[in-house]
Amino acid sequence: MSRAEGQATVELLAALPAVLLAGLVCLQLLAAGYALTLADGAAEAGALARAAGRPAADAVEGALPGWARERSRVSVSGGRVGVEIRTPSPLEALADRLTVSSEAWARPESR
Repeated sequence: MSRAEGQATVELLAALPAVLLAGLVCLQLLAAGYALTLADGAAEAGALARAAGRPAADAVEGALPGWARERSRVSVSGGRVGVEIRTPSPLEALADRLTVSSEAWARPESR
């Protein structure tokens, strides 16, 4: 019987937490990037609606999927439309601390 038998199993068990942590970090980065993309599009939709004389908040909510709508905050000031989204996360404590934001500007319709 060789002394190396079972070595691969031991190495796999030792590396498994690091592999899982790396996967979790990658998943969190993807979720943050997706949330930022959604915030950008929603802010632009709100600014375009504001420029056309329509309510920006309604346009922002219409541009977001359901889960992001529940986690978003919209601010409108003059021609500026800001959107902030809490990033989804498998760890709830982390989700409460991670937010992405975007803003877009448009000149309001002159009447």
